[in-house]
Amino acid sequence: MDEELRSLTERLRAEAGAGTSETYERLVATGDPDELADVLTAPGQPLWARELAAFRLGLVGDRRAFEALVLLLNHRDPQRCASAAYALARLGDPRTARAAAALATNELRVAYALHPVRLLGELRAPESVPALITTLARRLTPHDPYRRVALACVEALGTIGDRRAAPVLNKALAHPALAEAAVHALARIPKQR
Repeated sequence: MDEELRSLTERLRAEAGAGTSETYERLVATGDPDELADVLTAPGQPLWARELAAFRLGLVGDRRAFEALVLLLNHRDPQRCASAAYALARLGDPRTARAAAALATNELRVAYALHPVRLLGELRAPESVPALITTLARRLTPHDPYRRVALACVEALGTIGDRRAAPVLNKALAHPALAEAAVHALARIPKQR
């Protein structure tokens, strides 16, 4: 069993509680993608069931999970966000990078941007670098409370290694919490000839 799936199922087992163990066990065991997809559209399903179904569908590349996973990527619970990002990275849906970029650059939801930012770094899609640059530039203001988001942007830009990121990474050098990561990120950007 995939380590992320094991971690998710352990977390959701506790959330499902004793009264729902039959439903929980059925969703963990089923190999039928239609049964999982039905959970995403059926009324009255608990969040843990929708998350489990979307995650499992995402791992097998079933695009019916896309909307549910994007909603979970923007959830207030960091564990749900992390699981959704993991599944979205494996889903293979071309809409994923655009959705992650929209979430990462939404200033009203910046407190929840950490996992969309990390997902953009993993995807390395055309939307990734502009969204990461925008998000990082906004985090470079004095006393910005979202240093973890800024650090994730620096690391993702370093992973991608795109020259367009050099100016914002150079500005990040002036911020003590970001300076070391910015040095490493800049070192990964190919020099112009």
